[in-house]
Amino acid sequence: MDKSKTKRLNRIKRHKRLRLHLSGTQDKPRLVVFRSISNIYGQIIDDVKRITIVSSSSVDKDMKQKVKGKNKIETSKIIGEALAKKAIDKGVKKIIFDRGGYKYHGRVKSFAESCRETGLDF
Repeated sequence: MDKSKTKRLNRIKRHKRLRLHLSGTQDKPRLVVFRSISNIYGQIIDDVKRITIVSSSSVDKDMKQKVKGKNKIETSKIIGEALAKKAIDKGVKKIIFDRGGYKYHGRVKSFAESCRETGLDF
């Protein structure tokens, strides 16, 4: 098996292991991060009702212009701020952070820290 496929499968295993203990409720929904090679996506999910409350990504029409010409860490910071502002407008302040099986560094870390700085509590 090639190295990239093994890394992806290991991340999926870690994420499944994390999801055994993480679940979002109406009071404390779950913030999920997914990163691809060039983009980053964030969603706030209520697992009880199985709905997405708020989402933001670097491929959204309004975000494409803001992140154009930025590096990946700066893009993650911008997307995290936008997601946190949308969540606060919807009335969500406390969340559970689901890093999606990724290590907490780099883009995932800058995404989480920008959400915290904007006003989300986790």
